[in-house]
Amino acid sequence: MIKNHDFQHNGRTLRSTLHIPDAGGAARRPTVVFVHGFSNNRMENRSFVLMSRLLEAAGVASVRFDLSGHGESDGDFFDVTITGEIAETRSVVRAVRSFDFADPDRIGLAGMSMGGVVAGIVAAEEPGIRAVCLWSPAAVAPFEVGAGYLKGRDIAAEISEKGYFDADSHRMSKALVDDIANLDVYSRSCTYGGPVRIIHGDKDDIAPLAYARRYLDHYDGNAELEVVEGADHGWATVPHRTRLHQSTLQFLRDNLEPSA
Repeated sequence: MIKNHDFQHNGRTLRSTLHIPDAGGAARRPTVVFVHGFSNNRMENRSFVLMSRLLEAAGVASVRFDLSGHGESDGDFFDVTITGEIAETRSVVRAVRSFDFADPDRIGLAGMSMGGVVAGIVAAEEPGIRAVCLWSPAAVAPFEVGAGYLKGRDIAAEISEKGYFDADSHRMSKALVDDIANLDVYSRSCTYGGPVRIIHGDKDDIAPLAYARRYLDHYDGNAELEVVEGADHGWATVPHRTRLHQSTLQFLRDNLEPSA
């Protein structure tokens, strides 16, 4: 079953899509919350849709939601901050735990790009996350933005001229720039003790593989990195996206089994 649901957070509506397997009766199912990437939405170029269908067929529910200022959710992109996205994701996770179809002890997270960064931090800071899967996490962002440039353009100069940085037709505020630059991705993620799978392409020119490898230096042996040869940041070929989805399915099924 697929249905829409509106979450409420700080006076804003965050719109979402729920995928609920037909398990019969009042069975509570493992549930995965998806966190989309920077300036994207809960479809994540349909990759989240296809992944949710795979999970549903395997008996795993999922929740895909639009962060504020994205997709169909309330808000303007100019008001987006990563701090706000972390808070919104934690709010959604807490609400999902109360759903009648969700097993609160078997909640997983999956995030793409900047959503992967957010998912990693939420797993560490929101108690009770069972497993987390990071797709092409953009851990490079604080280093790139902190250096004052994005895609080779001078951030400060553009903000001074326009009042915002034009990020692929999205108005990126100084508050968002500062928030990203000061984000300590690894330290805020590494306190999570559950299973982590990071899936990253070795041809990713948006979020270089080296920054994904750094996660392993900070986690305490509970994280694994799967490097996919030839894959780019967007998983833009059928074989690469299939590999991403099948690896994620296997990882989440293995780690969201019922508690002993």
